[in-house]
Amino acid sequence: MSTETPSPATTSTIDIGIGGMTCASCVMRVEKALKKVPGVDSATVNLATESARIAVHDPELEPRLRRAVRDAGYEPLAPSAAIDAVDVSPWAGFAPVGLGLALSAPLVLPMVGDLFGKDWMLPALWQFLLATPVQFILGARFYKAGWHAARALSGNMDLLVALGTSAGWALSMWLWLGPQWFGAPDHAAHVMPAMAPHLYFESSAVVVTLVLLGKWLEARTKRQTTAAIRALHALRPDTAHLLGRDGEVDVPVNEVLVGDKIVVKPGERFPVDGTLLEGRTQVDESMLTGEPLPVTKEVGAKLAGGSINGEGRVVLQVRAVGVDTVLSHIIRLVEDAQAAKAPIQRLVDQVSAVFVPVVLVIALGTLLAWVFTGHSVETALVHAVAVLVIACPCALGLATPAAIMAGTGVAAKHGILIKDAQALELAHTVRVVAFDKTGTLTVGQPRLTALVPVGLVDDEALGLAASLQSGSEHPLAHAVMAAAKTKSIEVHAPTDVQAVPGRGTQGVVAGRTLLLGSLRWMAELGVDAAPVAARAAQLQAEGATVSAMAERTDAGVRLLALLAFADEPKPGAKEALATLKARGIRTVMISGDNRGAAEAMAQRLGLDDVRAEVLPGDKAAQVAALKAEGLPVAMVGDGVNDAPALAAADVGMAMANPNGGGTDVAMHAAGITLMRGDPLLVAGALDISRRTVAKIRQNLFWAFAYNAAGISLAALGYLSPVVAGAAMALSSVSVMTNALLLKRWKPD
Repeated sequence: MSTETPSPATTSTIDIGIGGMTCASCVMRVEKALKKVPGVDSATVNLATESARIAVHDPELEPRLRRAVRDAGYEPLAPSAAIDAVDVSPWAGFAPVGLGLALSAPLVLPMVGDLFGKDWMLPALWQFLLATPVQFILGARFYKAGWHAARALSGNMDLLVALGTSAGWALSMWLWLGPQWFGAPDHAAHVMPAMAPHLYFESSAVVVTLVLLGKWLEARTKRQTTAAIRALHALRPDTAHLLGRDGEVDVPVNEVLVGDKIVVKPGERFPVDGTLLEGRTQVDESMLTGEPLPVTKEVGAKLAGGSINGEGRVVLQVRAVGVDTVLSHIIRLVEDAQAAKAPIQRLVDQVSAVFVPVVLVIALGTLLAWVFTGHSVETALVHAVAVLVIACPCALGLATPAAIMAGTGVAAKHGILIKDAQALELAHTVRVVAFDKTGTLTVGQPRLTALVPVGLVDDEALGLAASLQSGSEHPLAHAVMAAAKTKSIEVHAPTDVQAVPGRGTQGVVAGRTLLLGSLRWMAELGVDAAPVAARAAQLQAEGATVSAMAERTDAGVRLLALLAFADEPKPGAKEALATLKARGIRTVMISGDNRGAAEAMAQRLGLDDVRAEVLPGDKAAQVAALKAEGLPVAMVGDGVNDAPALAAADVGMAMANPNGGGTDVAMHAAGITLMRGDPLLVAGALDISRRTVAKIRQNLFWAFAYNAAGISLAALGYLSPVVAGAAMALSSVSVMTNALLLKRWKPD
């Protein structure tokens, strides 16, 4: 069981693997059975992953849910059964198919002989002995699943195959033994006495064999679609080198605790998330972020479990284990995306609900139409069998989930994590992309480029600013601290420090009440900035972010200094924006920075529009205003203050930053997470969405067109049951193969 409680709310999630599903109708039946269980909020069944995700009020409902699956005629399994089964041989499960091919081959030989004018027809008894084991032993799975469907007053692919092949086998028995038991039928008078009647044992046997072959090929292809999840699971080592009082001890990873010290040797994978305590190394994070080049890690750096240690022996302190690690979170996101249903799937569900009953009605109509137009019952039955056999709800059921699995899998490989299928389906429609500035388009490591004291010397002003900011994690605070450290300026611990959202920080340093923040905040406080207004305007025109420090006294608030910061654009940011613009996408920057700095950065990067001096709480309103213009909007951000805007956008993209600050909150709010701070991944995310949706549409078109054309041709007598069986087997395989073409995708 996999149970997740996402929030203090009363809803939890249960995952169950399901064995025995063959088509979209099976999916509908399992969903219906699960939703009938009291306490179930919703249930989503995925044919490609052979699993169900159920939202419930009581996590103890799992036994009842498993019983509901079994009562519906399917096998409840472990949630990871489809993934765990992939390590088997590529030929696993081929034995029944191979036996069916061996028994059916002699029955097909007469067709080959006809091409050369030879009569290789086997005696009726031999045909019976070869075809019957295929029909009732190898084909037993179709009868079992079809019977469960019939009992539930439903239908599925198995029922169609069982009815069609049974009719062919029964017709052959009648033509062979009927004249002996009941006398020759009327049409026998027109048949030469020496000529044996044509039997259809080969049709029933070959159809069963071909369907088994198609399902085996489909299973092999499904295993390839789960490659992304398998690769992520494989990143987790089984053991860790625990550093204790007696030196290094190898322990299972699931026994490692937060706070433990772990040794990782060159070439090994980091077993858990941690902070580097000793050593220096290069780390390969390609499977987590898609970044092909190793990343240098110094003492204090954060390390992600699953990444590969380079040349150095290092010691790390564990900061996250189990489901709390970055790798586990990535796996969960990918699994969530692959388990979810895309909105377009609703159309498929509506069709699947009536597909089998409609096919049965068409088959009956075909039988009656051919009989009433003067043809023999034998001919009418053959055409009806062809209708039953060629109808393929499998292709309908696999069209969407197969493409979603392949698309989300290859995206994850390149550092793009798609949280849900709705985000995947919507992303390709985006016509406006709004970006946060700091840490998203810029490096997020600003430098203090100018200090303009007012009534103080430089070092005194810098010391006061650094002391006030010493406990802050804000990028600008880091810049002030770095400048003070460079000049070896003594820093005092502040007291009564308070963050004023969207404005700045205030606190007490050496008995002086100081405030450091935006020029807007200073204006609100009534600070007289006239003496330095010209200098501030000049710095802003140069693209700098300008802050001010003031002191609160009994006489009021007076200005102490201006601080100017500069941040550089990320490598590739300009190219990323140019790529989006080349695709006709409008680019907008939403920043809390002053207008001068924001517009200067926008000009350097080539942005279409700038929304400057926006408070964190107002970013969502800016996104809403963009949406009100009538075009789908994506928002890209990297921090806590971006979360409301990410949630407000049609598609939210959370960009991971090297320090991980605020990323977890942003990731929860966003539908897509970019595991590298590379703006080029934005275009990549939109592109993989476009390609995946294109594959879904291609697959659905093929599935609907195949069924519409195939059933029509079979009803009109243009397809034999053997050809119909081959076409049905190939239809689902072709849908899966088309989806797998997405695995070749790479970001531009």
